[in-house]
Amino acid sequence: MSGLIPSCMNPLVWPLRSAANALGLAWWARVETRSPDAVYWFGPFVRRSTLAAALPSFLEDLRSESPAALEHRILRTRRGEPLTEAPDLGEASG
Repeated sequence: MSGLIPSCMNPLVWPLRSAANALGLAWWARVETRSPDAVYWFGPFVRRSTLAAALPSFLEDLRSESPAALEHRILRTRRGEPLTEAPDLGEASG
């Protein structure tokens, strides 16, 4: 299977993801960390199962930054920028 694009990263899926997000039907993970205090949004995904499959690597990447705590929730919602909210920085980034 090497050389294949994972379905969650396939550029052909982006229009569908964008439409699902615009309608509030997309799946997102809301990840909160403490020390540093931040909220990260991971998505959009058309299928909850695709998000669930991609989420562990995203969480592992955040854990590598050694936050004091990390919690996440999976939500079906509409999201836009910013995808990172960091009050510690006094600004939000995307």
